[in-house]
Amino acid sequence: MFENLQERLGAILNGLTGRGALSEADVSAALREVRRALIEADVALDVVRSFTDRVREKAVGATVLKSVKPGQMVVKIVHDELIEMLGSEGETISLNAPAPVVIMMVGLQGSGKTTTTAKIAKRLTERQGKKVLMASLDTRRPAAQEQLKQLGEQTGVSTLPIIADQSPTEIARRSVQAAKLGGYDVVILDTAGRTHIDEPLMVEMAGIHQVSAPHEVLLVADSLTGQDAVNLARNFDERVGITGIVLTRMDGDGRGGAALSMRAVTGKPIKLIGVGEKMDALDEFHPRRVADRILGMGDIVSLVEKAAQTIDQEQAAAMAKKMQEGKFDLNDLAEQLRQMQRMGGLGGIMGMMPGMAKMKDQLAGAGMDDKVIARQIAIIQSMTPAERSNPDLLKHSRKQRIAAGSGTDAAQINKLLKMHRGMADMMKAMGGKGKKGGMMRGLVGGMAQKMGLGGLGGGMPDLSKMDPKQLEALQKQLGGPGGMPGGLPKGMPGLPGGGMPGLPGLPGAGFPGLPRKK
Repeated sequence: MFENLQERLGAILNGLTGRGALSEADVSAALREVRRALIEADVALDVVRSFTDRVREKAVGATVLKSVKPGQMVVKIVHDELIEMLGSEGETISLNAPAPVVIMMVGLQGSGKTTTTAKIAKRLTERQGKKVLMASLDTRRPAAQEQLKQLGEQTGVSTLPIIADQSPTEIARRSVQAAKLGGYDVVILDTAGRTHIDEPLMVEMAGIHQVSAPHEVLLVADSLTGQDAVNLARNFDERVGITGIVLTRMDGDGRGGAALSMRAVTGKPIKLIGVGEKMDALDEFHPRRVADRILGMGDIVSLVEKAAQTIDQEQAAAMAKKMQEGKFDLNDLAEQLRQMQRMGGLGGIMGMMPGMAKMKDQLAGAGMDDKVIARQIAIIQSMTPAERSNPDLLKHSRKQRIAAGSGTDAAQINKLLKMHRGMADMMKAMGGKGKKGGMMRGLVGGMAQKMGLGGLGGGMPDLSKMDPKQLEALQKQLGGPGGMPGGLPKGMPGLPGGGMPGLPGLPGAGFPGLPRKK
């Protein structure tokens, strides 16, 4: 998400930060490019004009033009205005109402309402311990009610029993009654959509709103629709009063225009974003973190949170013990690769590391992408248990069999074995020196090092011991306002050998990191 805009803005602002002094003409020229980049990203025209006008007003002041590093000051102004445009502070779904709290989902047909309903229900159940009831009010789309029922079975969330020939308002009334009688904390109403906004749809939404008195009305909009999503938000807000927005398919949108326009145009917060098809592929929307990503400053806090959510602590502890003993076989390597996939893949992780956006592009350009990870896992899965435990058994005939089974060739198998040997040797050396609690420098760092991108010096602090405020402070230090968008900020704590920082709750089994210094 935002890849196109990140690349364009990074190039424009890099040109400013490299200048010793800036004139008003320099700022105006840069802002013309910024305006063009935002329009190409499908940001609403009035939002673009307002944004660039505010940046110009602040950027051409005497304080900026006479500052020691005026280019970096302009970057900070752009960063701050992006945050303001996105909504300053992130907002989550509000449950501050007497139970059962009613959440009404609205939007056009095909926007992802039903799937998003199940994702939210799963999130509230697992993360907040809420007892949730889902109800489908879509009596028009064939099998819509059955679809929600199946998603309820998949996620372990209750759904309202289906009764034929009831109207949407009757189902809404029955849902609230059933939630009260069943002691539910939250009831989520999945309403019907249309291919476009029409009067019958709005009359139906108004009727449902009247009988259910929802505490939250969430508009589900497909981010790929761009400007149409903004107009959609306006229309629904005028008729039923939306309280927040959920943008779906953000993982497939390299522009991000809908996200950048929604809050500015409607005044309604983007509360959640859909980033995949899986039931847990739903993230909170944090304006500051999004602004950081757009300007190539990374998103350390989200990376840490994602790590904490995806790592099995017992498995991590077992892996740490093996590493302390200098043991690291191909089963362990496969688990590290799967762990990387769970955290968003190579591109997703690199995109959240400050200053790593360009390295991510270099890795992709060299063929080091998520397909490589999938192939490596396939190679390991094509081995016998004995071969995975003892790679020395892999002679020519065995490699031929594995290549045939994994759809690869001997060269790819040899590369995998070479990477494993390097990691195993390092683990053995760390274990021999008794460096307990160390984390492996692993996969991303190893790939980067092979490309000559390692050796950045220094050391990285232990993120697992930091609270959220300290993480935010680290984020600013590494690539916050004034840093070099799209590049490593000056004085950034280094990544020896291209390794990645250690993450919380990943002792030894975590995503590749650095051994902690004593």
